[in-house]
Amino acid sequence: MSKVTLKGSPVNTIGDLPAVGSKAPEFSLVGTSLSEVKNSDFTGKRVVLNIFPSLDTATCAASVRRFNVEAAKLSDAAVVCVSKDLPFAHGRFCAAEGIANVVSASEFRSNNFGKSYGVMITDGPLQGLMARAVVVVDKDGTVLHSQLVSEITEEPDYQSALDSLK
Repeated sequence: MSKVTLKGSPVNTIGDLPAVGSKAPEFSLVGTSLSEVKNSDFTGKRVVLNIFPSLDTATCAASVRRFNVEAAKLSDAAVVCVSKDLPFAHGRFCAAEGIANVVSASEFRSNNFGKSYGVMITDGPLQGLMARAVVVVDKDGTVLHSQLVSEITEEPDYQSALDSLK
């Protein structure tokens, strides 16, 4: 279990993020077209997993916008934005914001991603959603970078995540 804060109040997650050097857990999420989004879709690419509670918050929306800009500059890499928001909400947000360089993925059908990546919040007002985190995986599925943002209302360290791709 990891501890983070929400506006200074402590909250817990179900486990720990995958460690740098470990194999990233398999995942199966739901894309905006209701099709499955899974690790194997990105075989041969590096993957940035931008994990957050909900698109309906300013910080989460900002992280998707920022990673969308950064994804356009990346070669051989994909950015997957993961939350519990319904695929329809992801689709509306991306259409309204002109987001086209990231893959939006929802965990609304299960809690498997949140549990296996250790980011599901287990208490507090956001219980059941995911904490803010970034996990970067290489072409072979090995974790290159892992950050659980200590204060949910703050943005992740974009530069460290992007530097891990170099």
